[in-house]
Amino acid sequence: MNNHPIGIFDSGIGGLSIWKEIHSLMPYEKTIYLADSINAPYGQKTKQEIVELCIKNTEFLISKGCKIIVVACNTATTNAITYLRDNYSVPFIGIEPAIKPAALQTKTKAIGVLATKGTLSSELFHSTSEMYAEDIHIVEQIGAGLVELIESGNLLSKELDELLESYMQPMLANNIDYLVLGCTHYPLLIPKLKNILPKDVKIIDSGEAVARQTLKVLKAKNLTANDSIEMLNDNYLFYNNKEVEIMKSILDNKYQISFLKF
Repeated sequence: MNNHPIGIFDSGIGGLSIWKEIHSLMPYEKTIYLADSINAPYGQKTKQEIVELCIKNTEFLISKGCKIIVVACNTATTNAITYLRDNYSVPFIGIEPAIKPAALQTKTKAIGVLATKGTLSSELFHSTSEMYAEDIHIVEQIGAGLVELIESGNLLSKELDELLESYMQPMLANNIDYLVLGCTHYPLLIPKLKNILPKDVKIIDSGEAVARQTLKVLKAKNLTANDSIEMLNDNYLFYNNKEVEIMKSILDNKYQISFLKF
């Protein structure tokens, strides 16, 4: 048994969609979540910039005693996970767009992928697409502006609605029946997407699969916590280096969130 925390980092608040899945599956595990909101979005940065930010995030979580680190950001995973695994002994769990299940299940042979520029241009995204979707038409769409609006708390804005509708139009024109969300911020937009998309278009994100993979690795390395540990809100720590109020609203003000000068 190992009662050290699971570390989770993202370019901002989007990775909370991953934290919620991990917490739901393993409520007895302590967690430390780091939101690097001051540098969001990562998707518009160079590979080297992304790697440097991921190093900084990783070293902070290691300094807090984290036993495993979940890179709760598609862009960070696709650009930096190899470097992190090569240079740190702590296990890493990465995230990438769920191309495989969409490609295997599509009936129309057309799927949409909504992601950041950093994810769509990465080697990992292209290799995954080639492996699982060789005969599938993938309609790629960079979600420019979405992360910024989410990070600023503008989930109800008309600008966000208009952006989403414009991004979905070419996908619907190509008869997609699966929409893959390639950014951990985007599950926060699922209610809006369901209002835009026909009911027969299924939306896929990676959160549940990431939680299951995290548990699998913890078990394989004998790092799971004692599942009889008392579930206290103090077991779940959140850090943000920009705004804490938006983060609090997403977490329903249930948990302590600390501002981190980082």
